[in-house]
Amino acid sequence: MLKSLVWGLFTLGFCVVAVQAAEPAKVRSKTARKVPVASVPVAVQEPELPVVLSEAQLAVAQRVVLGKVPCELGAQVAVSAHQSVPGRFVLEHGKQKFHMVPVLTSTGAIRLEDASSGAVWLQLANKSMLMDQKQGRRLADACMNAEQVVVADAMERSPAPNLLEPLPTPPAAVAVPAAPPSEVVRTATN
Repeated sequence: MLKSLVWGLFTLGFCVVAVQAAEPAKVRSKTARKVPVASVPVAVQEPELPVVLSEAQLAVAQRVVLGKVPCELGAQVAVSAHQSVPGRFVLEHGKQKFHMVPVLTSTGAIRLEDASSGAVWLQLANKSMLMDQKQGRRLADACMNAEQVVVADAMERSPAPNLLEPLPTPPAAVAVPAAPPSEVVRTATN
């Protein structure tokens, strides 16, 4: 038993030495010090804007609701029209500022995107949300202006039917045989 215990300790010591040899040595020179990096304010540069938006994009831009929109958890998003380029928008969320362009959708939802930052503003009938596509998360959710609050309340009062439940069956109808038209002459052959 003593022999197996000594053998186990020897094996464990050998493994520790092997692991230490595999790790790079952490040598800190006396001259290497942590030097604080000066924080340089980064100016928000406006991305280069394409010259012309399509007519469909301009039609979507006319449907965007402008103004400050309160969101859940006390967040707030401000959507304003771009000062010099029609059909484009500036969206502010906290200290972040996004330059948005309308994007066409197949569902009819209003979608604004900032390709450089990956920000997406979705405006639905009952709520709006700000998402970060690059990080895959929502920055602001349940943002509702006055019109969206009315739609959301109406949806709560009369929710859409569940697609997984069967439809209610209509009451059974009594079949009444149709009377033959009076112009038809009955003969023995027909």
